[in-house]
Amino acid sequence: MKICILSGNPKKDGLCQSIIDAAISGAVEAGAEVDEIRLCDYHMGPCRVCGGGWGTCLSGNYCTYGDDGFDDARDRIKAGDAIIMATPVYWGETSEAMKNFLDRLRRVEFNQSGVLRNKQVFLIASPGGSGNGALTCLEQMDRFCRHTGAVIFDYIIVNRWNNDYKRIAARAAAKAMAEGRKNGDTI
Repeated sequence: MKICILSGNPKKDGLCQSIIDAAISGAVEAGAEVDEIRLCDYHMGPCRVCGGGWGTCLSGNYCTYGDDGFDDARDRIKAGDAIIMATPVYWGETSEAMKNFLDRLRRVEFNQSGVLRNKQVFLIASPGGSGNGALTCLEQMDRFCRHTGAVIFDYIIVNRWNNDYKRIAARAAAKAMAEGRKNGDTI
């Protein structure tokens, strides 16, 4: 199994990265190959809304401006059997890097060309500071998954006062997903 981690985290350490590292550990323990896509390492901009909003993304399921790293990230997601999406929470939403990427991917996947269709996705939101905004952030990622035909495996909110046990939960969830557990399986 190959698990692709789509990270909206701009930092290479800290709370959000600690939960990503825990998920990587669980997936690797289960024998999965892991590919972490750090969206902040790319210089992707927002959707340019070309062609009146439905340019080549609708007609050909590709982004005209995909050479900014979008195509590479999309291909890496396509190669994955399952996806982990992890982001810090900013103003009740995903990070800007995650939001830009998901907005563009949603348009390219409008006809559900198969990059995410029927793939399991584990969603992680990491609010700092007050810990607020996690539910609206998860709702934003949930809506993206439903628009693209992805199957939500689980959700985790990790913050500065629950990270000790949420890291354990993220590790266990990634391990279970890597071992082939499906959403809806009774254990």
